[in-house]
Amino acid sequence: MQTIVFQGDSITDVGRDEDSRLWGEFGFGYPLLVSAKLGFERPDDFRFINRGVSGNRVVDLYARIKCDILNLRPDVLSILIGVNDVWHELGNHNGVAADKYERIYNMLIEEIRAELPQIRILVLEPFVTHGTATDGAWNVFSKEVPLRAAAAKRVAQKHGLTFVPLQAKFDAAASQNGAAHWTVDGVHPTTFGHALIAHEWLTAFETTE
Repeated sequence: MQTIVFQGDSITDVGRDEDSRLWGEFGFGYPLLVSAKLGFERPDDFRFINRGVSGNRVVDLYARIKCDILNLRPDVLSILIGVNDVWHELGNHNGVAADKYERIYNMLIEEIRAELPQIRILVLEPFVTHGTATDGAWNVFSKEVPLRAAAAKRVAQKHGLTFVPLQAKFDAAASQNGAAHWTVDGVHPTTFGHALIAHEWLTAFETTE
């Protein structure tokens, strides 16, 4: 049985600590949707762990590498990180510059691969849409989040990982139904936005398995 670990910020967390008896520590976002589908179709193949932490930047994820990644010994690791590296600079000037984001991300992957050489890693693209949390600083979000997205893609390519594009998918979906259908505030997905992420995750996972 393979262990799949989901890592990231609030987009991955989505209430996983609020009532683990109810949600099985999956939260109620895309990790739950992915786990539900794979667990239903292939119940003997996988176990699922969500270790997303709301508010995390790449440096916070790197700080948790031992307890929340290496110690869990995952066969598959899913990572979605990056929007807080931009957002936190706006509020308390504690963001992570794009070049440092890429440097820390590379360090994270290198250390994981050194400890777990057979691990399979999916790198999900950070994304942003128009919304109540982003429109007031859209010039920053629209410039800086794509820089982290490009860095995440380079990290995936450098290490031969599976990259899961999301920004273009959200842009296309928003052009059809409006951004508010897909994200609550421009950062956090709605139920439908989580379904979009889960769909792209499963497509990437199943086509590269």
